[in-house]
Amino acid sequence: MLFWFNQWLFMHYQVGLHCLDDVIIRSMLCGVTALATTLGLGPCMIRYLMKNQYTQSIRHDGPKTHLSKTGTLTMGGILIILTMTFSTLLWVDLSNPYYWIVLATLLLFGSLGAADDILKIKYQHAKGLSAKWKYCHQSWMTGLAILAVFFVDQTTTHHILMPFVKDFTISCSAFYAIFAYFVIVGSSNAVNLTDGLDGLAITPILLVSIGFSVLTFIAGAPIFEYTAVPLVPQSHELLMILSAAIGSGLGFLWFNTYPAEIFMGDVGSLALGAMLGIIAVILHQEGMLLIMGGVFVLETISVILQVASFKLTGKRIFRMAPLHHHFELKGWQEPKIIVRFWIINILLLAIALFAIKIT
Repeated sequence: MLFWFNQWLFMHYQVGLHCLDDVIIRSMLCGVTALATTLGLGPCMIRYLMKNQYTQSIRHDGPKTHLSKTGTLTMGGILIILTMTFSTLLWVDLSNPYYWIVLATLLLFGSLGAADDILKIKYQHAKGLSAKWKYCHQSWMTGLAILAVFFVDQTTTHHILMPFVKDFTISCSAFYAIFAYFVIVGSSNAVNLTDGLDGLAITPILLVSIGFSVLTFIAGAPIFEYTAVPLVPQSHELLMILSAAIGSGLGFLWFNTYPAEIFMGDVGSLALGAMLGIIAVILHQEGMLLIMGGVFVLETISVILQVASFKLTGKRIFRMAPLHHHFELKGWQEPKIIVRFWIINILLLAIALFAIKIT
């Protein structure tokens, strides 16, 4: 696509294995393309979903304040996935294997989320896909993604890097595939759990994408070999899909900010969470995902602790899980919860980027 024209335009700046100027320019253009197409197609998507009555059904066992959200459009994640796919196909090097692995993961998990949403909306199936079937499909999709990464990166050491600790890694050997499985599936479900308030999930996704853009640029450039970020040849093209996620996410936030016109739905949250997980595995930066995505981690831990406490003692730790519901029931207004979670995520992103410097 436009990659070939841009490559010719910047060929005299060639540095090492790839042209750094070319990568930066294409990633910026990719992000702008994604933002423009999302803002342009957003109203059309909203009209289509409204015409076909793709509206959110609100759980009656949730916070009572959410009942006012009944009838809000959902499945907006389709818009994000479509614009990301379109913009990256325009600007990415189509011969790059990592791009196709991440895109396939995004589309597969998106299709699973779409099936879950449609069951809830069109067929009035209260819980959508059962947890058993959802994990079953997530498992084989994740397995394919991990096998593809191993096939492309045959020199991988299967070591887990420890942020803030220089030259210290944990060897997983044959168990790395299992660890990678939990990273991808866990990331997908963690984003899904967080997506409960207007704009609460999409902004942390943007922030993590920004952080991984920095890591991807360093990992894909031989001139940064002096850093603690391991060199991953060909990974620089992942900048396109991360830039597209940032652009599409910003465009979607325009419609999703409080009070939301449209929700992301499982089609968006499952797909984007899995995308971040597989990129973390490709870059060997699972620890950084844990820090940058700290809001997702906190939300997931709150659910685990709540369920474990209730089953073991019959008592609840939080008024309601995930964590954002706990603060709602404490009387916090929704915008206050959302913005404070955003602030926490910005601080976590800063900490993670600082870890690059000191390690």
